[in-house]
Amino acid sequence: MATQIVMDHSGDPRHQFDATDAAAVAEERFKMLTGFGFTAAKRLGDGKSEVLKTFDPTAEETLFIPRLKGG
Repeated sequence: MATQIVMDHSGDPRHQFDATDAAAVAEERFKMLTGFGFTAAKRLGDGKSEVLKTFDPTAEETLFIPRLKGG
């Protein structure tokens, strides 16, 4: 199961999906969140990650980080 983790005001809700069955739903979530300004990153292991500009159905975990706002 692949997981999309969204860092937001409620914590870090996780959305799990089977890449073969629910990739379309996960891709729509990816487009929606990045459209709202979230940065998507694929975890690579050992504390490393890679920023994603497009949906990657092979990513085990995708983390969505909100845009920082200055004050």
